[in-house]
Amino acid sequence: MMTVPDIFLSCTRDDQARARIFAEAFTAQGFTVWWDVGLRTGDAYDEVTEAALRAARAVVVLWSKKSVQSRWVRSEATLADRNKTLLPCMIEACERPIMFELTQTAELSHWHGEADDTAWSAFLSDVQRFVARAVPATVAAPAANAPASAARQKPARPVLAVLPFMNRSGLKEDDFFAVGMVEDIIDALSLSRTIRVLSSGATAAYRRNAVDVVENARLANVRYLLEGNVRRVGDTLRVTAQLIDAEDGGVLWTRRFDRPLPELAALQEELVMEVAAHLGAQITRAEMERALKKPGDLNAWEAMLRAMAATTRGLLDLSIIEAERAIALAPDNGVAHVTLAFALSGKVVYHMGEPQWRDRARQHVARALELDPGNPTVHMWAGWAYAWCQQPEEGLPYLERVVRRRPTNAMARHGLGSAYLMLNRNQEALAEWEMAERLAPGSPNHYNLLGFIACALLKLGRRAEALARFDESVALLPTFFYVQFYRALALELMGQREAAIAGMARARAGYADLPNVGADLVRSWWRDHHELPLMLAGVETLMAATGPAC
Repeated sequence: MMTVPDIFLSCTRDDQARARIFAEAFTAQGFTVWWDVGLRTGDAYDEVTEAALRAARAVVVLWSKKSVQSRWVRSEATLADRNKTLLPCMIEACERPIMFELTQTAELSHWHGEADDTAWSAFLSDVQRFVARAVPATVAAPAANAPASAARQKPARPVLAVLPFMNRSGLKEDDFFAVGMVEDIIDALSLSRTIRVLSSGATAAYRRNAVDVVENARLANVRYLLEGNVRRVGDTLRVTAQLIDAEDGGVLWTRRFDRPLPELAALQEELVMEVAAHLGAQITRAEMERALKKPGDLNAWEAMLRAMAATTRGLLDLSIIEAERAIALAPDNGVAHVTLAFALSGKVVYHMGEPQWRDRARQHVARALELDPGNPTVHMWAGWAYAWCQQPEEGLPYLERVVRRRPTNAMARHGLGSAYLMLNRNQEALAEWEMAERLAPGSPNHYNLLGFIACALLKLGRRAEALARFDESVALLPTFFYVQFYRALALELMGQREAAIAGMARARAGYADLPNVGADLVRSWWRDHHELPLMLAGVETLMAATGPAC
């Protein structure tokens, strides 16, 4: 059976060199691409190619002076337009066939493969949304000799179905809002590299048979369902959303989002971003927990999730083991390599090893970028790993690029804040972390985020606020020595010596080598800061006060 391609690339033989650039760029983004100009020169048109054209989730037509004259390209564009899979772009100034003049067309005549080109990024986002919407809602029945579980096998990435939102206000205008919310949420989530989202058309039938909604989802390999409703409460429109586990129908998360009705038009995009960001954080948490509970027989995706879960808990040795397992299972997976790089960089930033940790981290970042140069997830962890390897200047462009393209990515904002803090751009760091907290409240990484917010406040001289944030972080994970260490220094700066000594004793209990690396921890984050001498003096005082036996 032919594999359904994500993208059918329509072009002429004369444009083969330009087409190859597009094909390679799409492949680097993880899409499957069908293109073969060699079959379009004669009267015989290969049946397999025609089948690929009809089955493709997106048909990218490259318009040029030659292709507008090609009957094959024009025919392919016509069929794609009829099937609503057409995504055309200009690779050369020319007059398109008149029937396509009113079709929105990307202008990429200038583009020759630059990953950071604005027009290319916008077109790529359109393709990603197009392909995500076309994911089929059903699965083919297994062959007669296939195992009974074949129809239930889960894809590597979890699949989410966003069900139609219910209008509980009874007003016609709220019907349009509810439909628009679903479409916008699907668009926002379809950019994610960790979730596959079904189109609204694929899930519309679920509401017609609500009793069997969970079973229908399971048969379609859907792991999570999002359902919601909208209703008016006084002068406020309330959107309620809840995430459901398709395995058992259990509710994993629920939240209400309120917006004032007079400002709704201006705030609708912000509302969609907030819902999508919260949902992404909750699915990541659920996927980590699912992977941690699995006893064995992991695939590469699950091993990466376990590595990230271990990192968020400060278990860096375990994270390295799981990331190495992911690479062993998928040696050409760029995300697996950059996951290991991030775990290794944690060893560097917390001064838990020798220089080889830094060298290994950089090697795996380089490999990840070689394997998957256009993947935003690779860029995010690469930027973070560079920053934590004490090279924030090198990581900053990667992180800033991801945040520009994915403003709701809380993890990217978290990493960007780390780079800013190391560069002593403290107010910018605080802004990124406060936005990350807003986007992903209750994420598995929240304790760490709170600790970094506290550090930024401390560097800005807002010591009482910093201490309050340190206390919140400690309440979530009391064993994290890093937060205990900086909390003790904050208490020392505030003149609370006795509490500072007790706090430093707890930090040393969590990390036996802290007396040897405490000063280095401060230099990593306080370089060029006017209070660096004061912080180093505090480390020396508290280490002496807690004694060699602690």
